[in-house]
Amino acid sequence: MLDYDKEADAYDATRGGEPRAAAAAEAVLGLIPADTRRLLDVACGTGIVTRRLAAARPGTRVTGADLTYGMARTAAVRLPGAVVLADSRALPFPDSVFDAVTSVWLLHLLDRPEDVRAVVAECARVLRPGGVYVTTVDKAAAHDVGSDIDAVLAPRPRRPAPDAAPLVESYAAAHLLHPTGRARFTGRGQGRSPRRTAADLRRGWFTRLPPGDPLTERFAERLEQLPDQELPRPEPVFSVRAFRKAG
Repeated sequence: MLDYDKEADAYDATRGGEPRAAAAAEAVLGLIPADTRRLLDVACGTGIVTRRLAAARPGTRVTGADLTYGMARTAAVRLPGAVVLADSRALPFPDSVFDAVTSVWLLHLLDRPEDVRAVVAECARVLRPGGVYVTTVDKAAAHDVGSDIDAVLAPRPRRPAPDAAPLVESYAAAHLLHPTGRARFTGRGQGRSPRRTAADLRRGWFTRLPPGDPLTERFAERLEQLPDQELPRPEPVFSVRAFRKAG
């Protein structure tokens, strides 16, 4: 996993910046009831999406929470007084205090199924009955756009997707969270080029292979043989699910 303290300063610039944040916020907002008064954005990162949620709903009190100091520090500049350091598996809030809880690009980062279950359980716990939980799902699958890059990477070892939609739905159901809506949005600026993908592969992304492994190098070398090394391939389309808490 990335060191998000070290990545915080450059994180937005390397992941689509404001256009991607705008697309994500629009999709999330479309699933959040208009009468929401308190919203928690779990794993808010740099706050680039969280700020848009707050700006779009001036009548909503928006709180951001993130585990890493570097990310939370950046988010706090965007949302002064509204960001806390917190582990999403043990949120520092009482039960049933938020009308909506969001987690954008979080569940796919968790290596263990028990951690995904814990996050969903905590989001359900702090959500009031009738409130809505909104989360991204199937992030890795969204990046498979059928390009020549994907053809090269197809045989690589993969880990099971911790944010697979059926899994998330089952974890949600265990905490009385029932599906209530879905949305999709384009990851602006997220189309992969061969050169960038080879560099990311050598950092340990997209695969179970460690950096420096001979098989990693073979995949990277094949990527470097593709045409149009700097040309981004089609952008991914991300999926969002919404769940309403019973009662």
